[in-house]
Amino acid sequence: MKTGYKPRLKIFYEETLRKSLLKKLGYKNIYQVPELKKIVINVGCGEAVTDPKILEIIKEDLAKITGQAPAYTRAKRPISNFKIRKGMVIGMKVTLRGNRMYEFFDRFVNFAAPRIRDFRGFKRDSFDGRGSYNLGLTEQTIFPEIEYDKVKKVFGMDIAFVTSAKKDEDALALLEGLGMPFERKK
Repeated sequence: MKTGYKPRLKIFYEETLRKSLLKKLGYKNIYQVPELKKIVINVGCGEAVTDPKILEIIKEDLAKITGQAPAYTRAKRPISNFKIRKGMVIGMKVTLRGNRMYEFFDRFVNFAAPRIRDFRGFKRDSFDGRGSYNLGLTEQTIFPEIEYDKVKKVFGMDIAFVTSAKKDEDALALLEGLGMPFERKK
């Protein structure tokens, strides 16, 4: 990316949303306002034990979606029932920060989420108690970077939105302000 470039969502946060959250949440200092720290995308693939070629397919698609090369995740302990040995590659993850994080969030909220089948908003109860939001997707084909005709393997992923918020209510206000579509309150 070019130097001096700022994603539109980051500009919106810094110039508009941060000030409104300061008033809404009742903080005294601008630095107390929660912000998006990182986005972690994790893909677990148990089938990689029998067919290692699947990892290359997942790696290629994940790199297209995020714009960053994924890192391999390895088994921490052996599990004999699943034929997994310690240190065996069983998945991939990508950690996005800075401009790439804001770009991914923008594409996810505005292009990918509306393409989820029967989508009515993300659940409000998927916060972890410390200001992070986690969700799971069943297929990667919702992302516009993936051409449906060229998909060799459909896989799901877990996405964690990590914020600096201390409370879930503050993280919810931040994510809603950034445009995350949550389901309506009942």
